[in-house]
Amino acid sequence: MKLGVHIGYWGLGLTSADQLAIVQEAERLGYDSVWTAEAYGSDAATILSWLAGQTTTIKLGSGIFQMPGRSAAMTAMTAATIDQLSDGRMLLGIGSSGPQVSEGWHGVRFGKQIQRTREYIEVLRMALARERLEYHGETIQLPLPDGPGKALKLTIAPVQERMPIYLAAIGPKNTALAGEVADGWMPTLLSPEHLPMLRKSLEEGASRAGRKLDGFDIAPTVNVNITETDVDGARDAMRPFMALYIGGMGSREKNFYNTLVQRYGFEDAAKKVQDLYLEGRKEEAAAALPAELIDLVSLVGPADRVRDRLRAYADAGVGTLGVSPMAWTREERIKQLRLVAELMEDVA
Repeated sequence: MKLGVHIGYWGLGLTSADQLAIVQEAERLGYDSVWTAEAYGSDAATILSWLAGQTTTIKLGSGIFQMPGRSAAMTAMTAATIDQLSDGRMLLGIGSSGPQVSEGWHGVRFGKQIQRTREYIEVLRMALARERLEYHGETIQLPLPDGPGKALKLTIAPVQERMPIYLAAIGPKNTALAGEVADGWMPTLLSPEHLPMLRKSLEEGASRAGRKLDGFDIAPTVNVNITETDVDGARDAMRPFMALYIGGMGSREKNFYNTLVQRYGFEDAAKKVQDLYLEGRKEEAAAALPAELIDLVSLVGPADRVRDRLRAYADAGVGTLGVSPMAWTREERIKQLRLVAELMEDVA
């Protein structure tokens, strides 16, 4: 199992110099990849391009490029450019985002997600292979049939012969699609004990495509806070993030993260957290998260326990574990990355 570092959204109290120092230290420690996110603040592409010129070996992952924010052709242009700037280190992670961001920020209807994602990846593959983009799907038409457009091909070539495409997915159908058409799957709030259950969706998709999952990269992001003393405080650092996803990421009728946690056996807690969060009682929602659930999907607590959890992820079949230190200074984040790297030496 390889390690990645997830630096999340830009800012959050850290300066550009802080973030660069964190990534460069991760590279020195042997981390395989760095991932950055976007929602409606900083964009991921600019950050990855900036890091490309100041690192040499660490792979550069978009975690994720939002599909409603870019056409498939624009995503291919961006990924190919970063691949050239980094001498072949680009990992192309994409995802649908959510209905609030898609429709409220990008002005793109959040519908037909399975078909839209399938066609988006097909066009990405064509563009990155420098084929002329003539594509007639349900959600993508290239060129448009009633205008002056012509079928074009990418004028630059990626360094990698086949750039890995990762799909962020949490629902069973989207997860199956990842197994069918992507090179990797990026889940959130992943419990290693429940990965065999979730892997069935990946295998279903792979079977549809007539392929095996050999070489397929399961690449979750996991929040980490290693401490020998204040375990409750470390858990508390996880609470706002988890409450946001379980309680507020989506509507009451459709929240895949809430459904996932219910599948883990926390039905009552999931419903309570969602009720409180949607009522605007966010701190109470965070406090309502059971410690057992936090421990299940996070790397939290004493080193010995975290070592066991790292081994659980590796044994479950995780290929790349993206760790996100829940610490708020450069020094504390680097300390957490070092601790994880040291513990991984015992797992490998």
